[in-house]
Amino acid sequence: MTGKPVDPNVAKAPDLALAVLNAIQNPVILVDAGGLIAFANWEAESFFGASAGYLARHDISTFIPFGSPLLTLIDQVRERKAPVSEYRVDLSSPRLGAEKLVDIYVAPVTTEPGSVVVVIQERSMADKIDRQLTHRGAARSVTGLASMLAHEIKNPLSGIRGAAQLLETSVGDEDRALTRLICDETDRIVSLVDRMEVFSDERPVDRVPLNIHSVLDHVKIVAKAGFARNIKITELYDPSLPPVFANRDQLVQVFLNLIKNASEAIGDRPDGEIQLTTAYRPGIRLSVAGTREKISLPLEFCVHDNGPGVPADLLPHLFDPFITTKTNGSGLGLALVAKIIGGHGGIVECDSQGSRTTFRVLMPASRGVSEDDDFPKTKGHD
Repeated sequence: MTGKPVDPNVAKAPDLALAVLNAIQNPVILVDAGGLIAFANWEAESFFGASAGYLARHDISTFIPFGSPLLTLIDQVRERKAPVSEYRVDLSSPRLGAEKLVDIYVAPVTTEPGSVVVVIQERSMADKIDRQLTHRGAARSVTGLASMLAHEIKNPLSGIRGAAQLLETSVGDEDRALTRLICDETDRIVSLVDRMEVFSDERPVDRVPLNIHSVLDHVKIVAKAGFARNIKITELYDPSLPPVFANRDQLVQVFLNLIKNASEAIGDRPDGEIQLTTAYRPGIRLSVAGTREKISLPLEFCVHDNGPGVPADLLPHLFDPFITTKTNGSGLGLALVAKIIGGHGGIVECDSQGSRTTFRVLMPASRGVSEDDDFPKTKGHD
């Protein structure tokens, strides 16, 4: 009697399931009834900093902070035999690292009593999207304000300045200082309004494929010739990066602003240093409003400095207009950076811990470049 032939699709099922789990960009683990980690996908190995074999020999409590809500969630799922979700769970620890804020989904495995599947999603990606939407909303608010200011303020200011100039010719030396003060202050206000007018410019931006290292080299030369002449600037570039699809002048404006902020934060510190880095980070995608298209943002450009850092209470609002730590700052520089990068379909964010501050710009590659492309090793500079 011959046996029933094996369905090849059934035979391939375990391998296919494993491939699917390893393709998921979120950590996925299987915790058995005894608390051991019976399975971990590749992302879980990276998240916990250990191989699947090492994880399988240890209890889940070994890898998470003492008293973590995750342990309570696992117990709840075992008791209720129903899935549970929890948002913004803090798993920060010396083992996992700082700022490990995650969303957790825990579900029972019906075929394995007592076993549960745990899916972890790091909040960083959701927060990136939230911050990007906030920055764009802030830029739109400034756009309306800029249009109003340009029309309602600049005209009367020119009249005030003209009147002050006429008075200057007919007053004594003591009063002439006051008329000069009026002229100087009106010029300062006009300059501020001019800077805000940039936000109201909604014309399409001419973009072409650019070598980001050529842009950064130009910015470094300008910075070293002026405001950053006494600060060490180093580079750590990925020479294989594909071109970025952008407007060169606007990118120069963005990175000049970021490097100027970094140099002002460092001040006169003798060990002050700014580092420019570029890297390829696949996996970050954003949806485009009104379409089903998703834009990949694999190009990462960073400006690091070892200044005093950004106050924690200021970080969430750093790219909002009129937010600044500078005594005489207008608070428009970073808002403009957010507008320009947002107009290019990218994201800008700031991380600051201790004396290490990083401004990170994530942008799409040039049109026609896929995440799966094998980029030839080329020089990082034009």
